[in-house]
Amino acid sequence: MKVSGFTFIRNGTLLGYPYVESIRSVLPLCDEFIVAVGAGDDDTLARIKAIDSDKILILETRWNENMQDRGFVYAQQKMIAHYNCSGDWAFYLEGDEVLHEDDIPAIRASMELHLPDSRIEALVFDYRHFFGSPDWLAISPGWYRHAPRIIRNTIRSWSPDGLFFVVMDKNKRGRYPRAALAGAPIYHYGHVRRIAAMHEKNQRVGKYWGGSADRFEAYRIDPQALAPFTGNHPTAVLDWLAHEAETHFSPDPTYQPSKRERRHRWMMQLERAFGLELSKKHYTLVK
Repeated sequence: MKVSGFTFIRNGTLLGYPYVESIRSVLPLCDEFIVAVGAGDDDTLARIKAIDSDKILILETRWNENMQDRGFVYAQQKMIAHYNCSGDWAFYLEGDEVLHEDDIPAIRASMELHLPDSRIEALVFDYRHFFGSPDWLAISPGWYRHAPRIIRNTIRSWSPDGLFFVVMDKNKRGRYPRAALAGAPIYHYGHVRRIAAMHEKNQRVGKYWGGSADRFEAYRIDPQALAPFTGNHPTAVLDWLAHEAETHFSPDPTYQPSKRERRHRWMMQLERAFGLELSKKHYTLVK
């Protein structure tokens, strides 16, 4: 079994991504790691070159600044990296996502188990979305709780955005991949970066989604959408959390939820009452 890892990044340092930590966390699983590094304004390229691994292949790219339709420039960069993967599996990890070292054996075992079964096109991870600080998790169905991050690299697939994959059947119709559970979580730290870095990130990427962003001044969310984190963080990200993450966030009991957040409260009540899971799913589980 050969495993390819891949990602894309641009201005990772300037925008507060733990991208070096992310890459280091997945390297033990990979035979090769492809990273598309967009021309930017900081030391991202130099820091990736400084990672001591002969597994890494760097593709220097240039972003299409005129592509401002629903984040499709992210999909373009993701596919540049993906299409250079040569493994049986291709493992996509975003620049703010980190694997826990304790989960590496289970992830490898899942890839080995499902490789002979051509019905399984992808492996789905549980998600731990940290919000405001490393001590809090976003748990409402407004946050996807599961997502495919490993895709079989011998099928016709593409990415309409940075989040998910679409499999093409006979060039006619796209569908979500048929998947099995990876049996491990991904730790997502994009919403705990320092406030100044989050503001810079929002200002710079808003145009790729056809709009602009207001000034980001604080992490704010419905307290009912949060739960305390009681586990331990991956070793790879501990130094980043100590120096680059916000640490003083706490839920605001006076916060007034938006219409969307009130809808999510209602959905969580349904989930608890009927044992449902109502977050978005970009895959179909194979029974």
